[in-house]
Amino acid sequence: MIPVPAGVRVWIATGHTDMRRDMQGLALQVQEILKRDPHAGDLYIFRGRRGDMAKILWHDGLGFSLYAKRLDRRKFT
Repeated sequence: MIPVPAGVRVWIATGHTDMRRDMQGLALQVQEILKRDPHAGDLYIFRGRRGDMAKILWHDGLGFSLYAKRLDRRKFT
């Protein structure tokens, strides 16, 4: 479980994302495509092309955290 402070907004990127991207690549995508500041403390959720993997990018004020979840049998919709 991610200890998310109250008031944090969650942004879900539509479409699919290249899951080979690391923290800096996803932060760049937040800046260029979503036109948001990745250092603002919001959560950004990205879904892979096959739908079985999601990554969450979060800046907690000290640095970035990257959480990844891969499903064995199902897909994220």
